[in-house]
Parts: sequence; structure tokens; C-alpha cells
Amino acid sequence: MSDKKLPKILITGATGQVGSKTIDFLINNKEIQLVAAVRSKEKAIPFTNKGIETVILDFDDERTHQTVFEEIDRVFIITGYTVDMLKQSKSLLDNAKKAGVKHVVHLGACGGDDTTVAHWAWHQLVERYIEWAGFSYTHLRPETFMQNLLSYGGEKAIKNGVINAYVEGARLSWVDVDDVALVASLALAEPELHLNKTYRLGYDAKTFGEIAELMTTAIGKPFKYEPLSPEVFLQSMKNAGAEMAYMNCVYEHWKRYAAGTIPGADETFDNFHQITGKQPVKWVDFIAKHKSELIYN
Repeated sequence: MSDKKLPKILITGATGQVGSKTIDFLINNKEIQLVAAVRSKEKAIPFTNKGIETVILDFDDERTHQTVFEEIDRVFIITGYTVDMLKQSKSLLDNAKKAGVKHVVHLGACGGDDTTVAHWAWHQLVERYIEWAGFSYTHLRPETFMQNLLSYGGEKAIKNGVINAYVEGARLSWVDVDDVALVASLALAEPELHLNKTYRLGYDAKTFGEIAELMTTAIGKPFKYEPLSPEVFLQSMKNAGAEMAYMNCVYEHWKRYAAGTIPGADETFDNFHQITGKQPVKWVDFIAKHKSELIYN
């Protein structure tokens, strides 16, 4: 029996859609050890039932940051949707550095290096801090998640065939969460192949109207897009008690999408096959894959 020490990988945001899917891609990899970071013992149960080691991590409690990185070699950092992501990320990275973590995969946001969309730029500040701290890294910059049309904010996103969004007729670049997670899993499993890379991940550009047409054809029931004012989003976030520093940024970027003032909003990339050896999911594929979830009475 080999006594070779396997690299240990910590997945933050393990219960979220990207983190959980990344774990699914890595769980059968015998060349690594997986550790899932969760907020409570209750949330740890599904992972321990699968034989996955867990640690308790509260982004807002810096005391938990100091212990989770023991014996960790690589980490996938996925932060939440608040301005506190900046201080959370800094604290996590500082403690990861002290513990000897070598490689950081960071889930960021859309945009080129010159973006002026505020919450996208926040993610780029985290990227720069990762680099300044001396980690090797892989930066992931996904475009809009296709899964947002299945559910958004904990609610079903399409109701009785009606798609609502806040961007008028803008064409957006889209990516399947599964494809983002696949790239993350490869960067974590074989960091030497993805060393100091920034991957922009968006593979199909469509308007919401075009997506509704594709759904109508594939599902055999009518779908239509009804745009809403960004003001509706802003009020709904206030009513929900959301953290408004972040949500005000989201509101502003919906306004800019609608006005057509975000450069490259519909930009797509041809890197997926080179990274993964596979073809990315396009909207036709995504609709077919999730047909049962899109059918309505």
C-alpha cells in the first residue's frame, strides 16, 4: 500500500449549486482528498453520509477561518452575494496563506479586466489579492448562469410559461453551472495544467425572447418574455431584506444591460474544449436536459 499523501482540496460554498456540483465531479477522484466547508453540523450530514470530510466555516466568523485550512493544499473560494465578500475573502486568503495553501481557484464574475460594473470589479479585486499574496491560481469568470431560468432567489423563475427579466431586449452571454463546475474541478484536481489562468466562461449568446422561442419549440407549449423594469427588482430586494450594497450594484447593472451600455455583454468564448475536452452546453442542450422542470400545466 502506498503511503503517498494525497493533496487535500477544500470546497467552500459546498452546499451551493457550483460548489456541490464541483464535489460531484471530484468525489470519485482517487488522487485527491475532498473536504467540504459547511456552516453547521446539520449541513454536514449529506457529505459525511457520502464519506466526505467536512469542516465548519462561517464567512462572517473569522475564528472559523483560522482552523479550516489545516493540511489543505488547494481551495475553491465561493463567496456570497454581499459587499462583505471583500473582507471575507481577504480573511480567508490570509489564513490560507498562513496554513500553507498553495493553489486557489476563485469563482468570480463576468467581465474583462476593465469592467466598471461594481460587483464584477469587486471579484477582480479579490483576484488581484490572490495574486499579490503569492498563491498559484485559477480565476473563473462565468457569464450569466442558465440555471437562473429554473430558479432565482429561491423561487421558480418561469411561471406559466412567462419569463420575466430586467434587461429589455439585451442579448446576454450564458453558461451552464455544470460547465463552470467541471472547469473548477479540473483546475483543482490538476492545477499545474491551469496554473495562473483566467478563464472567462460563456458559450451561448441569446436574448430572453430568443430563449422563450427555443423553449416553445422544445417543450411544445408557449413561452414568452415579458420584460420588467429594474425598479421592480430593486423594490423586491428591499422587501426581501436583502443586503442592499450588493443589490444596488445588481440593480445598476440591470439598467446598463437594458440600455446596452455594458461592453461585450454578449461575448462568448472558445476555450471550453481546450480546457475540458468536451463541448459546452448551449441553450438547446440545456432546455432538453431540463425539459421536465420547464413543463407547466
